Amino acid sequence: MNQKQNSREEDIQKLASLIKDVKICMMTTVDTDGHLHSRPMATQQVEFDGDLWFFTGKSTCKASEVKYDSHVNVSFADNSGHKYVSVSGRAILVTDRAKAEELWNPVYKAWFPKGIDDPDLTLLKVEVTRAEYWDSPNGAVTYLIGLAKALATGERANPGEHEKVDLLR
Repeated sequence: MNQKQNSREEDIQKLASLIKDVKICMMTTVDTDGHLHSRPMATQQVEFDGDLWFFTGKSTCKASEVKYDSHVNVSFADNSGHKYVSVSGRAILVTDRAKAEELWNPVYKAWFPKGIDDPDLTLLKVEVTRAEYWDSPNGAVTYLIGLAKALATGERANPGEHEKVDLLR
């Protein structure tokens, strides 16, 4: 793993480039028994600026868990591009009509039948504090060649770029 010192803005830009095309991520919360609970979430197609936004229902287990313990993890995987991101941060439930309208997509009516006016609709905002990513931008062929070379030579494979970033600075 490299230890580069990028600016916060550079780290945010890198994370944004890695997650921008991922449609579904996995969000993990902590339930009242201390167990981890993960579920798929639709990624909002807005530019990542250090915060992630999701729609959820006020009556969901997820909303209860975030109220109990706001620590969350959100994982993104782009298998075709060999890009993987794990972010951790604090989640809060937000009632903001303007933000909901900005993020709204008619397909969400499947979960919120009354649309943007559904009384159960709320936003879940994740304020990202830390992230870790793995990026092998040269694609599958280069990755497989590197893997074959490592197996043939007995040397460790180079998986590409791997960084830990702290957005609290």
